[in-house]
Amino acid sequence: MTSATPSKKKLRILLMPFFATSHIGPFTDLAFHIAAARPDDIEANVAVTPANTSIVRSALARRGPSQQATVEVATYPFPTVDGLSLGVENLSTVNAVDAWRIDAAAVDEWLMRPGQEKLIKEHLPDAIITDRHFFWNVDVAGDLGVPCVTFHAIGTFSTLAMNRLVGVADDATGGVVTVPMFPAPDIRIPVTEVPEYLRRNQQTLDGTTRDRISSARKRSLGLAVNTFFDLGHKYCETYVGNGHVKRSYFIGTLLLPLLPSPNKASANDLPCIDWLDGKPTQSVVYLCFDSLTHVSEAQLNELALGLEASGKAFLWVIRTDTWAPPEGWKERIGERGMVVTGWAPQAAVLNHPSVGVFVTHCGWNSILETVSAGVPVLTWPMVCEQFITERFVTEVLGIGKRLWPEVQGCAAQGTRSMS
Repeated sequence: MTSATPSKKKLRILLMPFFATSHIGPFTDLAFHIAAARPDDIEANVAVTPANTSIVRSALARRGPSQQATVEVATYPFPTVDGLSLGVENLSTVNAVDAWRIDAAAVDEWLMRPGQEKLIKEHLPDAIITDRHFFWNVDVAGDLGVPCVTFHAIGTFSTLAMNRLVGVADDATGGVVTVPMFPAPDIRIPVTEVPEYLRRNQQTLDGTTRDRISSARKRSLGLAVNTFFDLGHKYCETYVGNGHVKRSYFIGTLLLPLLPSPNKASANDLPCIDWLDGKPTQSVVYLCFDSLTHVSEAQLNELALGLEASGKAFLWVIRTDTWAPPEGWKERIGERGMVVTGWAPQAAVLNHPSVGVFVTHCGWNSILETVSAGVPVLTWPMVCEQFITERFVTEVLGIGKRLWPEVQGCAAQGTRSMS
């Protein structure tokens, strides 16, 4: 009688993203890529607080049901934070004036470490991939004798620029600052478009915390970044050579499927894809802003009227379901435009031959998608590093133009300092 062959123990990878959809999405994509690459050998768990589980599950669902089994969701409690209502655990669901509370809580070791450390010790992973906010996880991993990698959800250009723009207001000439010690070309940014916490040198972190984050980064196994080397090799090389990390891994773009997507048919069945099918090649303007972007009703009205006056076909994704367009607008637009409320399959849209230009807020995930699809952009940055990423798009890559003259640009909002 032969005994049954014992099942092989899989390597367990635990991924811990910051509390923003723009971070949770790439972490989930990374988990999927790791697990799908070697499904017989690796299992991945994305660790989030309860209110953020739906974001992970939604991202996995878009990968197709047959590929979800290799990635699981783990939860730990979100701490009680003064000024935040119960269940508000994401920058996309918090009022703009209170966004700083989530940022501050994320780097508060006394608040966050107990729940995360308890989860890590319960799961006993073979490796940890952590967002840069949770610097203590390097120590927790060290205590368990497992490696820990820090993962940055935005690209090297914006991260490097922000590191070098601290306290720039005093160095500005004519209200414009040049990013110091940066590879050519010179990047010049109006001070009003530099995140407030950088231009005032008022970091949201105290000196001790910044030192601990820096120390943890140096002690971790390495730094992974959601970009690819050919997209900005000069900035990747600078990242490697700055001595702040042992090694760097440029692993993007994580948005692209690792394997042929089993949900391609379902994406093609969506009404917006059917609508695009009926439009000429490169004739449609696609507009979409991320979940952190707050566009006022007045701005939506003006944008609607501008699209009407343009005479161009457009596909417009609006995050809110409370906005009503100007009276008679839908009738005047007719079949020339389509409005989608909530979510749209952006990768499928950008890769559709009918799409000719993308109006974007310059969030890093959207930039990776439009670069991969080869679609030029019109830029409308609104918060934090988006104004800096815009320079990468317009001045380094040369694939876009901003929607208004520089002097009319919106001032950057520094409250979402680490998102």
